[in-house]
Amino acid sequence: MDGFHDLGGTQGFGKVPHTINSLTYKPVFKQDWEHLAYSLVFLGVDQLKKFSLDEVRHAVERIEFRQHANTQYYERYVIAAATLLVETGVITKQELDDALGGDFKLALPSISEGRAAIIGRKGFEIGDTVMVRDEYVTGHIRMPGYVRGKKGTVLHKTTEKWPFPDSIGHGHVNAVLQPTYHVQFSTKDLWSDSEEGFVVVDLFESYLDKA
Repeated sequence: MDGFHDLGGTQGFGKVPHTINSLTYKPVFKQDWEHLAYSLVFLGVDQLKKFSLDEVRHAVERIEFRQHANTQYYERYVIAAATLLVETGVITKQELDDALGGDFKLALPSISEGRAAIIGRKGFEIGDTVMVRDEYVTGHIRMPGYVRGKKGTVLHKTTEKWPFPDSIGHGHVNAVLQPTYHVQFSTKDLWSDSEEGFVVVDLFESYLDKA
């Protein structure tokens, strides 16, 4: 789905302050409470086994636009995890509200059942020119919108395989396992007014066609 979570290439936000620092490691969590938000996610994913990490990502995508714009990164994962804990019956919305002393705004309900992976075709090899499928879906997808319909070159194919996000993200535990590919794109092909360069995106097999 296209939403606030996928703003790559969107104009009007000004320059992003960024420095390359390969010599030091910054803390993962910038505030004391953030590690608790991360723990809440894996409580549901691993210990309770109530949902998958892709379902958490989909719940983040389902957060209402204005709420999404006014929350921090880890706040969104608290909202997503709480939403899924309610949807899977671990806790009720009323119990959540009572514990917090007010109305806790959950993510919006899902409007899609997801979709299956493409199967029965040969995969891609390093050096292949591929085209990202020009698809617009209402459900969970792990393909950035800015590469939709663009050509790129396969740099690497993973030896491991993972459940197709568009399926597992909607609770389909029988999701097809697929490799991902590191695909290199020219920045000029992605954004005509950009500086010369390249972007590498990790993409599942079902997002790609042979060009």
